[in-house]
Amino acid sequence: MADSLKRYAGPAAAALLILLLGGAMLAGWQRYNRDYVVSVEDDGSAVTRIIAEKISGAASLRVSQLNGTIQSTARDVRGFGWLKSDQVVKMPYSVDYFVDLSGLSASDLEWDEGSRTLIVNAPDVKPGKPNLDEARRTLVRTSGLFVTREAGEALSRQASAHAEVRAQASARSPERMAQAREYGRAAIARLMAAPLSAMGYDGARVLVTFPPERKNGNREQWDVTTPINEVLANKRQER
Repeated sequence: MADSLKRYAGPAAAALLILLLGGAMLAGWQRYNRDYVVSVEDDGSAVTRIIAEKISGAASLRVSQLNGTIQSTARDVRGFGWLKSDQVVKMPYSVDYFVDLSGLSASDLEWDEGSRTLIVNAPDVKPGKPNLDEARRTLVRTSGLFVTREAGEALSRQASAHAEVRAQASARSPERMAQAREYGRAAIARLMAAPLSAMGYDGARVLVTFPPERKNGNREQWDVTTPINEVLANKRQER
């Protein structure tokens, strides 16, 4: 029996290795085809086409959006320092703010019966990745003695990258985050008001707190709070 296992172990391991290598090569080819191979028509002309797409679910609530126009600059130096070029770009941008509710549990909800208030200890608001609307650029000014095609592409990539960093920094500023939290507070309160009304608590107040407020002790304090799961259990017993 042992000899038989040894006899088949070698071929099985080799087959598994070949399978893994084949899968890796296939994944590599698909990635290369997606990113670098140009799709063309029968006559050889390039065509606008969706190469790859994916849809996925999300448990995040979009609570606000920052919109604006950004100016970005870029510089490129080539030819041993002789070929210098610059670019200035202006374009609209937007940043969405989200609250991830997937981790919200009963321990994050408290009920104050006296004031008929639901306290929601929500996760913090987070800004998403900036969306640069390069198709609606209002200004593209490139200067230089001789701007090669490679230099022009490098300038465009740099300008987009610099714009994204600057837009993200603006979205994360204390002022913008404070504004986003206020919008988040209102959005979560509306979301929680519907089940409260269905439970018979019409007109109940929803108090939403975020981690920075709880850390600094700035949220309103209530004398008596009850976990929401106990409130639901009591409600079921009443029925």
